[in-house]
Amino acid sequence: MITRNTRTYGVLLPHFGPHASGDLLLRSARRIEQLGFDAVWVRDHLVYEPRPYDDPDTTHFEPFVTLSALAGITKRLVLGTATLICHRHPIYSALLLGSLHRFVGDGRLIAGWGLGGHDIDFESIGIGDWDRRKVLPEYIAALRGLLSGDKLDFDGEFYKFRDVAISPVPGGKANIPIWYGGASKAAARRAVEFCDGWIGSRMPGRDLHERVQRMERLSREAGKPRPVVCVIPYMSPGRTVEEAARSFNMNELCRAMTKQCIPPPSGAFRDLDDLDGAAIAGPADVILERVRGLQDFGAEHFVFDFRTRFSAFEECVEMIGSEVLPVLHRGDGRAAA
Repeated sequence: MITRNTRTYGVLLPHFGPHASGDLLLRSARRIEQLGFDAVWVRDHLVYEPRPYDDPDTTHFEPFVTLSALAGITKRLVLGTATLICHRHPIYSALLLGSLHRFVGDGRLIAGWGLGGHDIDFESIGIGDWDRRKVLPEYIAALRGLLSGDKLDFDGEFYKFRDVAISPVPGGKANIPIWYGGASKAAARRAVEFCDGWIGSRMPGRDLHERVQRMERLSREAGKPRPVVCVIPYMSPGRTVEEAARSFNMNELCRAMTKQCIPPPSGAFRDLDDLDGAAIAGPADVILERVRGLQDFGAEHFVFDFRTRFSAFEECVEMIGSEVLPVLHRGDGRAAA
């Protein structure tokens, strides 16, 4: 289970891009669990268009299919989505989540949601003109109502239905935590307003610190617990920082950070130091320092994103799982896997 005020660790799975394969996903999930990671995570697209700093291959395994396969071969790993987008009807999403929850049990499923940064996902099915900033809170409200198991009448701007109940649902005191994904100030606010956790994706430590402070204040004002804080920086293990960082498209990463993040002390994003934890590369000691730095700024669940090294995914998992994770666990006061 992943909760506030605990330090836990996950891995983004290679279910997209040129190296995605069923064999790799199944084999890797077993090993990730053996090594003592806490969670695995998947993304969501309908029509996948990679960003300029990602591999251009458009392969993308459907997230619920991927997680369902892993549910049958793992016993402890939390299965998380970072993040789902609103291209499915909420009744269908509720049934998918309720069914998957029934397979794995309470505490092993987290449903992360986001606005979606690729308009084609929505334009391709005729809802490109919907204001997703309005859609998502309505969607989550419908989803929560459906997952309660009660018959629901819902009369929203985008979704309307009458006398609908689904099964299976969590039931009783069980629940499926709903997290909000997005790096902006508005995303941090939305996480406080209607979610249980916040997925900050990749961002510099200074931005993370600002967002966490913002959520602390908003949560106090609302009289509710602060959402769990999750970060997913790019990660590239290697013998040296220089060697490991070659897998990053640094120009495109820096261009993206310039558009959305607080400027670094140097004045402009140019290198890993300027990225301040949004992308991490190097040997175990460097990775440990960067992970702890983001945790000091408020990160509670840390997800290792090896997408720029999916060609060597198992090697990366093995290095982090054997050289970094045990040290983190000892520092966190946790027993070895």
